[in-house]
Amino acid sequence: MAANAYFEEKIKSTFSPMDYMMQAKESPEKFYLVDVRNGLPHLKKEKIEGAVEIPQAELENRLNELPKDKTLVLYCWDVWCNTAAKAALTLIDKGFDVKELAGGIAAWNKMEFPTETVEGVTK
Repeated sequence: MAANAYFEEKIKSTFSPMDYMMQAKESPEKFYLVDVRNGLPHLKKEKIEGAVEIPQAELENRLNELPKDKTLVLYCWDVWCNTAAKAALTLIDKGFDVKELAGGIAAWNKMEFPTETVEGVTK
């Protein structure tokens, strides 16, 4: 694959936190934000505000919870985490429209965008 094609596909398949915030503000009905992080509950103390939690390990059994008429925006931990990419492949194979939130919750937090406490977890 030529470098140009690679970067074109990457841009089509991902959102930066800023791009997602701007597009979701313009058209919130188009997107469905999904936290696909695997991990122990005490490690997932917060999530991006409004995100639905469906860990990648549970995804196959919870497909019925996801809308087919929206773009699913998936995120995981950080730039070193490929959980969202794995989840994206599963969902694309099932006919969903998917984008990955680049940098995961770490990038989101760096931008100081809104988060919320995960239900049932104390900080």
